[in-house]
Amino acid sequence: MRRKLIALSSAAVAVALMASACSSSKSSTSASGSGGTTAAPSSNQLGTGGTGSTGSAITTDGKGKTVNIWLMQDAQKGWENVVDQANQRFTAETGAQVKINWQTWTNYGQTVDAAIGSSSAPDAIELGNTQTAKYIGANQLVDLTGDKSKFDNSGAWLDSLAASGASPDGSKQFAVPYYAGSRVLIYRKDLWAAAGVTTAPTTLDELKADLDKVKAANTSTANFSALYLPGQNWYTAISFGAGSYGVNGVIAKSDGNTWTGTMTDPKFLSGIQTWDDLQKNYSVGGATKDETDQDALMAKGNISAIIGNGWEAAQVYDPKVGDPTLKDKLAEIAVPGVTADAPTPAFLGGSNLAVPSKAANSKLGEEWIRIFTDTTSMKLLAAKAIPNNKTQIADYIAADPANQATGDAAKGVTWFIPNSPNWAPADETQLKTAFGQIASGKDPASVLKGLQDSILKDLNS
Repeated sequence: MRRKLIALSSAAVAVALMASACSSSKSSTSASGSGGTTAAPSSNQLGTGGTGSTGSAITTDGKGKTVNIWLMQDAQKGWENVVDQANQRFTAETGAQVKINWQTWTNYGQTVDAAIGSSSAPDAIELGNTQTAKYIGANQLVDLTGDKSKFDNSGAWLDSLAASGASPDGSKQFAVPYYAGSRVLIYRKDLWAAAGVTTAPTTLDELKADLDKVKAANTSTANFSALYLPGQNWYTAISFGAGSYGVNGVIAKSDGNTWTGTMTDPKFLSGIQTWDDLQKNYSVGGATKDETDQDALMAKGNISAIIGNGWEAAQVYDPKVGDPTLKDKLAEIAVPGVTADAPTPAFLGGSNLAVPSKAANSKLGEEWIRIFTDTTSMKLLAAKAIPNNKTQIADYIAADPANQATGDAAKGVTWFIPNSPNWAPADETQLKTAFGQIASGKDPASVLKGLQDSILKDLNS
């Protein structure tokens, strides 16, 4: 599930997200383990950032020490150059060596559970943003609030990503945003143009009118979906609910230690009705499918549009898993909303970086995170993924104009799951099942009332 939350901008990195092989402890620099030396970073590694960070060091006392960093293989396969230059600058500044332990998302929760509270806990660790609250609630992460101002662009961190690393009331920060992903509308320009649609829709009414035209023009195509919306894709369904209700407290909202549900609110239900109408009128996705294989299905030619992560477009035309002839036939836009100035809010997925409370070198771990997420590192990362702050979304879009839609979505209004340590994977399974039931024809109000009661039981336990 974590892998599906991450949105990247290249086919190569998309493949990295789906890698299932687990790597052994391996450093991305010559400073692996306790031996080796680290060269100073070159000017081309630093980009335009000169010496890198604008913030002050948290510690420079690392001589003779080695920091143990857990990162996902997404970075190893997609932007190892970003890791390398951060390691080099860190060693030059602190004297400490860096050991990168590459991880995979498969069973990562169990892996973290086994290590984070032990004497061998890493000094810095990557966590999926839906995982982070659990470890905050268990007091297993270092409180970074006092040092927050030392992290570059901390005042411009992406809203939902920053919130996922904070205490429920937002008063304390325990994790630093790393990178993000957001969902957009990916559509076939050729199919739309053939149906007479040459201008991208900016409102839901325009979207429906355009889909009507595309649907009518393709009645001879078997199992055609003008907009493929599989019933169990709860991320997309709730986005429409958030578009009507609002993003603050969507699914549930807290008042102190008590959570109350919002999925039976008339405004939320109105948005869900919009989603339900779209999936019933324009999709053959059915009630038992989720979004997992929608890229491959779109590549078969009978789907004109999907709502997915930005990197999914590259999967559609990837020669190994898709149709390379579609490469120049796809476009991406923010999912339209009720008005042109307010797109449907996107679910913001991604990763955070944190320091375990049991880390042997907690200050050095924090300093490594500071360098790895500073302006220089984020500028390099922006060539492959959405950086952690709104200011540098411009770098991401400059790297590839096709990133405009996902970049705008990430820095715009986004939503996230309830920020509670009691949120569980089972709750996400319940969401998936419930929206599949609605897609099958069951009453949304009744289904969401049962779902809400079950989720609140978890949140308030």
